Amino acid sequence: MPRWVFPLIILTIVITLVEIYTFQAFKTVSKSKIVRYSFLLVSIAVYINFFINIITYSRTEGQTAHFQMGVGLLLTISIPKLVIIILLFGEDAYRWVLKLFSAISSGETKSLVGRRKFISQIALGLAAIPFAAFIYGIIQGKYNYKVLKYQLSFKDLPDAFDGFTITQISDIHSGSFTNKEKIQYGVDLINQQKSDIMLFTGDIVNNKADEMDDWMDVFDKLEAKEGKYSILGNHDYGDYMDWEKPQDKIDNFQKVKDIHKKIGFDLLLDEHRYLEKDGQKIALVGVENWGKGFNQAGDLAKASANIKKEDFKILMSHDPSHWEYKVKEDPFNYQLTLSGHTHGLQIGIEIPGWIKWSPSKYVYKQWAGLYEEYGRYINVNRGFGYHAFPGRVGVWPEITVIELKKA
Repeated sequence: MPRWVFPLIILTIVITLVEIYTFQAFKTVSKSKIVRYSFLLVSIAVYINFFINIITYSRTEGQTAHFQMGVGLLLTISIPKLVIIILLFGEDAYRWVLKLFSAISSGETKSLVGRRKFISQIALGLAAIPFAAFIYGIIQGKYNYKVLKYQLSFKDLPDAFDGFTITQISDIHSGSFTNKEKIQYGVDLINQQKSDIMLFTGDIVNNKADEMDDWMDVFDKLEAKEGKYSILGNHDYGDYMDWEKPQDKIDNFQKVKDIHKKIGFDLLLDEHRYLEKDGQKIALVGVENWGKGFNQAGDLAKASANIKKEDFKILMSHDPSHWEYKVKEDPFNYQLTLSGHTHGLQIGIEIPGWIKWSPSKYVYKQWAGLYEEYGRYINVNRGFGYHAFPGRVGVWPEITVIELKKA
């Protein structure tokens, strides 16, 4: 028996119980069989589509648009059902308490109090919020580009770089794109920032170099006055696919690296460049991917060879776990690190000044935005594109603009 059969049976049982439970809310609120069974049929169709995607998934093809949409639809119907289950479970607990209290006080065992209609109405009303959010996230949220601006001050910043601006983008994931007009809008928004340099912090594709074929003419329009620099991300190595021959993976990796040059980026592979202005300079360091639990190809010592400790340094490293485990306490002192990778899981709740939450925070200590420890900073860009889930809910695609200031 294939290894996936038993987990699939368990999952089917869980889904069946969930559907039985949530169906009660519709049954309590609506007497229309059309409404009730339409809801049930839509759910069954989504589950069947997802299971077909799982069973037919091929690592030689990677994630197709159809697979991503299957994931998106499953989340769209599943998250709202969690809201319904939580409320109905709470009501059931209350009903059982009443029954137990009645049995103790009167000595008689009575039937459970009937499910109250208004509780089911509240459950369905609250469930409609995440349902609408996920629909929006799939249709429009993934193109809801946000420009986030930071001003960072450093005592050891050379005077000539006071006011120097950086635009950071990350995680393009071109293999997921479907709408050229929307992507062009995002690229135009990047160019409107008119920063001195542009830094791309990895994952230009999902797996294969040819994913960029239809998007080269869009991304080669990116502009920066003092140059464009880039690094690789974990997806750029082709590690998440089965290749027919080992040489195919090697050839693909070379093609991925060639993409950067074709769209005007200087790809840093464990190396550095000095940026010079008015006789002063800062070091731009770029490492290959280093991630906790992921490919650890990056060699920070190699990338920093011939750089002085007292030099002001900007480090590009795709995975923020590199900063957490290797960089932030490094005595060589990397003043500013730029990362991506997490996407903020593309799902969360962010209200500036009030709340910033995503399941991603339970995996990465630095999962989105700007962080500071030991007088050193890291910015974790939420990503320009999307992957796996074909949308964004509450965690929007990001264009970061950082202005360096002399303290």
